[in-house]
Amino acid sequence: MFDQLDALLLARIQFAFTVSFHFFFPAFSIGLASYLAVLEGLWLKTGRQVYLDLFKYWLKIFAIAFAMGVVSGIVMSYQFGTNWSVFSDVAGPVIGPLMAYEVLTAFFLEAGFLGVMLFGMNKVGKRLHFTATLMVALGTFVSAFWILSVNSWMQTPVGHVLGENGQFLPSDSWWDIVFNPSFPYRLVHTVMAAYLTTAFVVGGVGAWHLLKDKTNIHARKMFSMAMWMAAIVTPLQIFAGDMHGLNTLEHQPAKVMAMEGHFESHPDGAPLILFGIPDSEAKTVRYAIEIPKLSSLILKHDLNAPMDGLDTIPDDEEPPVGMVFWSFRIMVGIGFAMLGVGLWSLYARWRKRLYDWPLLHKAALAMAPSGFVAVLAGWITTEVGRQPYVIYGLLRTADAASPLDAPAVAASLLAFILVYFTVFGIGVWYILRLMGKTPHVGEVGVKRGDTGPIRTAGITPGPTQNPGHEETLPSEKEDA
Repeated sequence: MFDQLDALLLARIQFAFTVSFHFFFPAFSIGLASYLAVLEGLWLKTGRQVYLDLFKYWLKIFAIAFAMGVVSGIVMSYQFGTNWSVFSDVAGPVIGPLMAYEVLTAFFLEAGFLGVMLFGMNKVGKRLHFTATLMVALGTFVSAFWILSVNSWMQTPVGHVLGENGQFLPSDSWWDIVFNPSFPYRLVHTVMAAYLTTAFVVGGVGAWHLLKDKTNIHARKMFSMAMWMAAIVTPLQIFAGDMHGLNTLEHQPAKVMAMEGHFESHPDGAPLILFGIPDSEAKTVRYAIEIPKLSSLILKHDLNAPMDGLDTIPDDEEPPVGMVFWSFRIMVGIGFAMLGVGLWSLYARWRKRLYDWPLLHKAALAMAPSGFVAVLAGWITTEVGRQPYVIYGLLRTADAASPLDAPAVAASLLAFILVYFTVFGIGVWYILRLMGKTPHVGEVGVKRGDTGPIRTAGITPGPTQNPGHEETLPSEKEDA
């Protein structure tokens, strides 16, 4: 059976499967590390117990997500040598040092301070512990910086020369490679997506507990903070996405053609196709619902601006239109749904109903996983839209794969599927179980060995304390 399958397709499916699993965890841990730093900073500044309780509540979840992200990332990297050895050989002189910088800076920074962050609250001073938390948060950002620089160079390759053996070699300046044309846009867009992913998870968890007890001070606080993030960052993310799209139009026009579903050129202004069914064989979008000339207005700020279509490029350079077309719409649709929830929360604040509007809480709960879906859809748009190239315009995906037989790739793919769904499925189940527990006063932190639970210094909840309240319930204005 495996002999009838295509080894290249299987290798691509395997990489897509493993990187999709991996992407979920950094998309969450990048934002969560920064959220933890904010919580600890607010606790040190205000002395309010609620911030420390929430810090300990989310610290346990961060530890598990971070660990799964590291494990899935290490496993994924081996595929460069097994399934994509030709790519590793020809692009190694460029991407190898960038990947090494990620290890030498971000990974060492995270690893060096993670232990202090997780287990050191009762062992080091408050400022040193806060510094460790900041360093872990910085490390997650630095890691994203280098990985996205590598990916962006593959999308918009510059700053290199071709050696005699066909290898891509750095030219005069590494800065041209690191800060390639698409990198700043992709970095901003991806990092803000991680922040929004975390915000909606935190907001969803807060909403879940508010639906059970709207007076829970911890649920109120985390929901309020998450909704501020949604209301403020989502419009910025939409703007950043628009800028990223304009950059993509300049450097990867075929990808934008696929995103827009433009099989034909439009010399007098291109329509914005909202929905439809792309048909690559017939070169058309069937049952299209479109707004005349709006695509030209969005992409070129001119209703009558001409727009090239996929009819201007060879068929063998055309990306898979259907997948790119729909993944892009899923990403954009979720973005506007996030904006809607953020604006709804602002209206609820104005009406002083942020904590007693069950319909808003149910909407926030439903949107809790939306960030993961959006980042996965965005990644599919970016990576599938680059096809048929692995290094855009220079190295085709078919020429980058290892000379492997289909049965060998299929066997490893099957093993990955079984192990990933088992191991990471259990991890995700445990994270959801932790999220389902109501945060309370004197939240127990991460434990190690027999050191005992980490609690607020000098504060242990007694039998007369209400676990849902760590202090007198503040007014709506104060808690917002």
